[in-house]
Amino acid sequence: MNPLKIAFALLAAAGTTAALAAPMTYTLDPNHSFVHFGYSHMGFSDQEQRFNKVTGTITYDPQAQTASVDATIDLKSIDTGSVLNEHIQGADFFDTAQYPTATFKSTSVKFQGDQPVSVSGDLTIKGVTHPVTLMIEHFHTGRNMMKKPALGADAVGHVMRTEYNMGKYVPMVGNDVTIRIDLEAMAH
Repeated sequence: MNPLKIAFALLAAAGTTAALAAPMTYTLDPNHSFVHFGYSHMGFSDQEQRFNKVTGTITYDPQAQTASVDATIDLKSIDTGSVLNEHIQGADFFDTAQYPTATFKSTSVKFQGDQPVSVSGDLTIKGVTHPVTLMIEHFHTGRNMMKKPALGADAVGHVMRTEYNMGKYVPMVGNDVTIRIDLEAMAH
């Protein structure tokens, strides 16, 4: 075969590959996406709770090394594993009567190669917004059991609850709150 034809064939294939590697948008899977949070309880133990309803989208382009996250947490879906669900939804903490959701909107994502390693963004709770950085501990893309493109990640970060007007019982109950996000999402 003519070397010029081979070069054109390779360029055409590269153009097709680049077109296929366009950014993909994924929707969070409500059955496999949770936001956990933990804090020190009077120095005796670390307590952990979670929110059972998280919705949102992730846009990911490994070729361009870009990504974005837009998530909404249903604060009324709190699961303390105890009788504290209503207490934590009260005005001293999440005040879900007035602020039923919290949001996270990314502002930047850092990559190492084609893998995201951290995501920074604005976390809004009780109408108060502060920047938060989440370190991505695990990230995976592939096809799920339904043969659809899927994405999964585990990330962790910290916030100070007093910054969100939730300072009741500090310092007996810890101010430093660890946030852990475990998610799976499917492409549209």
